Amino acid sequence: MDAIRTKTVILFLVSLFFFSCSPQKNSESVFPDEQGKQNACGQTMSDQRFIVMWEDGRITVEKGESAEHFKSDFVEKNLSRIKFVERDFRIQTSPDETVQAQGNGGINWGPDLIQAAALWNSNIQGANIVVGVVDGMVDATHSQLRPNVLENINEIAGNGLDDDDNGFVDDYLGLQVNSEVNDPSKNKHGTHVAGIIAADFSRGPVAGVAPKSKLVTAQFIDNNGGGSIGDAIVAMNYVVERGAKILNLSWGSGPCVQIPTLKTALQQISNQGVLIVTAAGNGDQYGVGINVDVYPSYPSSYNFVNQLNVAATTPEDYMVGFSNYGTRTVHVGAPGVNIFSTTPGNKVESMSGTSMAAPMTAGSAALIWSAFPTATAQNVKQALMRGVDIVPGRNIEVASRGRLNVVKAYNELRRILGL
Repeated sequence: MDAIRTKTVILFLVSLFFFSCSPQKNSESVFPDEQGKQNACGQTMSDQRFIVMWEDGRITVEKGESAEHFKSDFVEKNLSRIKFVERDFRIQTSPDETVQAQGNGGINWGPDLIQAAALWNSNIQGANIVVGVVDGMVDATHSQLRPNVLENINEIAGNGLDDDDNGFVDDYLGLQVNSEVNDPSKNKHGTHVAGIIAADFSRGPVAGVAPKSKLVTAQFIDNNGGGSIGDAIVAMNYVVERGAKILNLSWGSGPCVQIPTLKTALQQISNQGVLIVTAAGNGDQYGVGINVDVYPSYPSSYNFVNQLNVAATTPEDYMVGFSNYGTRTVHVGAPGVNIFSTTPGNKVESMSGTSMAAPMTAGSAALIWSAFPTATAQNVKQALMRGVDIVPGRNIEVASRGRLNVVKAYNELRRILGL
């Protein structure tokens, strides 16, 4: 009996020792405020906006007068519920429309090359699949987009109220996270991306790859192609909460691996079974593609289980010179030059960039997923990677070594599901 008591006392003392030696949570440990990140990331660090990762898994953006004031006024008062805090970052995206276009092709050469029409003719057009577009403004009034922008039926448009109590006001046709006053002559990127995914070809000249899919849109990019990581996280979580099975991210924050909240948010989304489609990036300042296996760019280089990272290809099936590449962290090639799609004001224009290749892939995912709704995001990713066209003499430096083909991907998904 004495031996048992002795062992119990020893175990208690040992546990007490380790408990007393373990680091205690305080405002400094949850908010180290490493300002050196600014130089490492080459981005702009905010002095008054802070990304808060809560213990319950939520991520919010909060405001304060300064980092020191935020620590004392917010962090210390909510310390028990906070897991981590960091300054928000402002990112600047590359304007894809300024990239030098290459190759030939007609107005719908991208969907034509990946053989989308073969599935459309079999009544496979993306029905019942929701795709989240986290980008710049999306003109939901465009005649080729309006039928496919998912309405929030619990919200009353334009009444200035949060009718569905989801924390957002007037998000009837999507959400605008930033406070931008949009200039449709400048803020075209989001509308163009949305059209590549879901433009209804029965209502105009351009064909979205999945013309019966639904779009949930969330704007965080402004007229000048900039936005904050914090706003991007809010936007991503919003579209997933609205039912997006596919998330399209046609933007990047450069080599900012030091932003744990961005990585955590995307990891949580991947864990929910959402397919994350990212643009590999448009190369360096000289327009030359970068090997992102060696010089990573985020979020495209995270390489989550349910992530598809996309390079841009030409009508002749060459890798575009400006496209980033990598046989480990870039998965497929997709059409990405001279891509015609919707732009604000009921217009159609051409843009080039991996920002165009990503929604070509997101639309392809929606197309084949609609045919097999019981498939998982990983099933769809595998099918798209296995179902590529590999053209002799074309060096497409991605993991699959090829360019999307939705007919082959459809057949691969059938095999994967044992049908």
